[in-house]
Amino acid sequence: MHSPIKPIALTLFKSGMKEYRALVADVNVMGSVSGWDLARPVREREPTFPVIYMTGAAADDWASQGVPNSILLQKPFAPAQLVTAISQLLNQVPPTRE
Repeated sequence: MHSPIKPIALTLFKSGMKEYRALVADVNVMGSVSGWDLARPVREREPTFPVIYMTGAAADDWASQGVPNSILLQKPFAPAQLVTAISQLLNQVPPTRE
């Protein structure tokens, strides 16, 4: 289990000082919070917020750990793949609520 220490990215997101459009999270970053842990509170606050995970070894965990409607990029990947993933999520039409 990871420590409850908040990463700077999450603090900035929650502050509302700047409008962010997507989250790119490395699943196995060095430190106390994983990419999985970072994306969950972001999605709790904004359920359709675009999330792109990147990993070299944790791809098998995406189905159980990742948030819905996210994309996983396996390392190594070309920069164009990241641009394509962000574009895909930013341009998808969110589901309508009835």
